[in-house]
Amino acid sequence: MMRKLGVGCVSVITWVLVTALPAMAQEAQAGGDVSLTKFALALAAGFGLAIAAFGGALGQARAVAAAMEGIARNPGARAQMFIPLIIGLALIESLVLYVFVVALILQAKV
Repeated sequence: MMRKLGVGCVSVITWVLVTALPAMAQEAQAGGDVSLTKFALALAAGFGLAIAAFGGALGQARAVAAAMEGIARNPGARAQMFIPLIIGLALIESLVLYVFVVALILQAKV
């Protein structure tokens, strides 16, 4: 089940990257129709943000679940697990925020 999910996520990410790169590489034609380029940029920004949010939430859920399981097995290790857990969650969230910034940059081009 997880392998199929991983393959599906990789396929979607690859598709988004493949469709976004040509859209960003195209220059506006003089008096031409650029609505397809704008549509592709908006679509890439939306899909990128959705995938990043899903991946970040999944990563945070797994990190918290592993920490809670570790604390349940050894309650005395709670203090040693807390700071690395918070740092890990902050780093996971920062990746989602980087994608958000990229999405805003892409939306500014639309």
